[in-house]
Amino acid sequence: MTKQLWAPWRLEYINQADEQEGCVFCLAAAASDEQGLVVHRGERAFVLLNKYPYSSGHLMVAPFRHVGELGELENDEAVEIHRLAAQGLGALAAVYEPQGYNLGWNLGRIAGAGVVDHVHEHVVPRWAGDTNFMPVLADVKVLPQHLAETRERVAEAWPR
Repeated sequence: MTKQLWAPWRLEYINQADEQEGCVFCLAAAASDEQGLVVHRGERAFVLLNKYPYSSGHLMVAPFRHVGELGELENDEAVEIHRLAAQGLGALAAVYEPQGYNLGWNLGRIAGAGVVDHVHEHVVPRWAGDTNFMPVLADVKVLPQHLAETRERVAEAWPR
């Protein structure tokens, strides 16, 4: 039997994305690591926490360059994004010991992209039973850790 994972808390973010001044990824890259929720900076790409995560430790990997289409990535950018996503798995494993991961790209608003003009890959740790009734019935997402603490712990665990 197919099960549904509902994420109604994401609608607030999607609706507000059009109202924000500037690109969230470009703004995060220009901010301090703490302010931008940046976990790691590479040469061509960086890793940051999702401000509206599906679960604790939800990472996003984006190029520093403002690129709207996957095919517009330079080879070095694409390789680094892939490498950073793989390193993110290691950091998340060290901190949270997830039982699995969802990795992927949401390309276009219809595909669920909250930011359509700056490509980014999601790295989402998953555990058995990591969803509950709160988001659906109460429109509340329960996250057991503050984003600042999550950023600090994942950054400290980042492979050197």
